[in-house]
Amino acid sequence: MVVVLLVEVPAAEACFPRLFSFGDSLTDTGNYRFVYVNDTRETALRPPYGQTFFHRATGRFSNGRLIVDFIADALGLPFVRPYWNGSEAKDFAFGANFAVGGATALSPDFFRDRGVPMGALGYRVHLDLEMKWFRDLLQLLCPSDPAGCSDLMNESLFLVGEIGGNDYNIPLLTGVPFKKIRTFPPSVVAKISSTITELIGLGAKTLVVPGNLPIGCIPKYLSRFQSDNEEDYEQETGCLRWMNEFAEHHNELLMVELKKLRVLHPDVTIIYADYYGAAMEVFSSPEQFGIDEPLVACCGGRGTYGVAKGVGCGYGDYKVCDNPDKYGSWDALHPTEAVYVAIAMGLLSSYTWPPLHATITSSCPHLTGLSFSTEYKGLDDM
Repeated sequence: MVVVLLVEVPAAEACFPRLFSFGDSLTDTGNYRFVYVNDTRETALRPPYGQTFFHRATGRFSNGRLIVDFIADALGLPFVRPYWNGSEAKDFAFGANFAVGGATALSPDFFRDRGVPMGALGYRVHLDLEMKWFRDLLQLLCPSDPAGCSDLMNESLFLVGEIGGNDYNIPLLTGVPFKKIRTFPPSVVAKISSTITELIGLGAKTLVVPGNLPIGCIPKYLSRFQSDNEEDYEQETGCLRWMNEFAEHHNELLMVELKKLRVLHPDVTIIYADYYGAAMEVFSSPEQFGIDEPLVACCGGRGTYGVAKGVGCGYGDYKVCDNPDKYGSWDALHPTEAVYVAIAMGLLSSYTWPPLHATITSSCPHLTGLSFSTEYKGLDDM
């Protein structure tokens, strides 16, 4: 397993004094349980989730830490507090995380107008709502003069996503024709763009915007869309070709939009985080990361890809693998911590544009000193 040797940095010397993050279950560090208090079905709120690092369920949709956790650590910050797990300004001294599992970029009305079922939750958190929470937090942090938060905004790092995956996951998993889903990316990207523009208007100067993961490598989809046609699969990875091409299409639109925003805001640093490219390193060469089963869920059913009808991680007749670090997927939808480590490593080295380590060197001089090791030291030692 390849791990990032994160540098211990005193809070006073952190690259940024705080980190604010938005997104869905790939970034949610615990908001879901507060937002959907009546959802007793969500297994991410109980074991075996969180078993690898925290040794308890924290509301993270994985067996351990997420990309945002590794980014915060690398920047010299503590893990980002979920917005709904704080109430006073001092609780958010190092920033806040607004991401919620299941969140979409677009509002539920967009999907209802197109006949997309929105599930049993009754409503969905979306980017506009997360931004409302952020504006509410600014009033808490700068009660006498919200406009006076400009210094706070200028100095902070913003992680805008990953978001948009559920805008495709929900219709894909509820039987909406792919031809219709194929028309959604321009609207999704436009919403991400308007959110970035709003943050810039509030004073944000440094933003990291992730793209979509290679969804054709997700066990849930590999099981749902199994095909006898070899052409449907990538020969080098075994992932579904057409689904990965769709994720790349979303990412290409997003990169084009970010290029436009850079022209409009030349004094702002807008960094594209290539989650797709960093993750594909794992699926193309899993052995380099100590992964034996890149396309199988560690926690789930006993069928192909670790997926079985009526069974999921934490419910039904589910099984849990002995070593999650050997698997690419935790619960058939979300990566294991091992993959999140690999993606974070990729972002801190090469899979960002402009390069993360080059664009924020003045704020984070020690980032260029990060080193990597193929030796697995044990997660509790990191």
